[in-house]
Amino acid sequence: MLLEKMLQSQGFGSRKHCQQLIKNGAVSIQDEIIDHPKHKLDLNQLEFSVYGETYQYREKVYIALNKPKGYECSHQATHHFSVFDLFDDLLMNRGIQCVGRLDQDTTGLLLLTDDGQFLQALTHPKKHVAKVYQMETADPISDEQIQQLERGVELRNEKGIYAATDVKRLDEKRLQMTIHQGVYHQVKRMLAAVGNKVEKLHRAQIGQLSLNDLPEGEWIYLTEEQVAQAKYHEE
Repeated sequence: MLLEKMLQSQGFGSRKHCQQLIKNGAVSIQDEIIDHPKHKLDLNQLEFSVYGETYQYREKVYIALNKPKGYECSHQATHHFSVFDLFDDLLMNRGIQCVGRLDQDTTGLLLLTDDGQFLQALTHPKKHVAKVYQMETADPISDEQIQQLERGVELRNEKGIYAATDVKRLDEKRLQMTIHQGVYHQVKRMLAAVGNKVEKLHRAQIGQLSLNDLPEGEWIYLTEEQVAQAKYHEE
């Protein structure tokens, strides 16, 4: 790939802007300034610097964010902050998108990517990628409510039965459960269907990928192994 095209693919701006960066001597590889926009590159494990800051070439980006409360999964947030405010211009220029959505008052694991196939693999209804949620409820959680969630409930304006797996009472008013679909406000609607209400909601895991110790509001690039963990689903 040509140097100018590589820079453009990594979010550094238009082809013309990238050409100017190169001609200005801003780009170096292995401590050598490259000032020819048509310089040919080997992209394998490529590291490069722009104005002294080092970057790693990434064909596609896969990001895990520990989403804070009060952020919308929208570029045009109206009443709250946008999750995209948490990312720099390079990633925004790459056109990253949320893989599914979390409500503004829901915290936890949110994936973002510029890979359309990866996004489709995680959001297509037939894939049944598991998502683990933890919540605080308005009322104490009864054994009967847990059994109802495991058997499945009907949701208004939705077809079929929606059941949770691995439903665990963590405390009198704290619950953890796994869902395998992804309809609008599913967890909140399921709890309402069994006569309770979600007060706080947190997504802890997607597929086999969890947040671990990632601080709220922080994000990381996923490794190939972590990407595979996120896509994991039971046939």
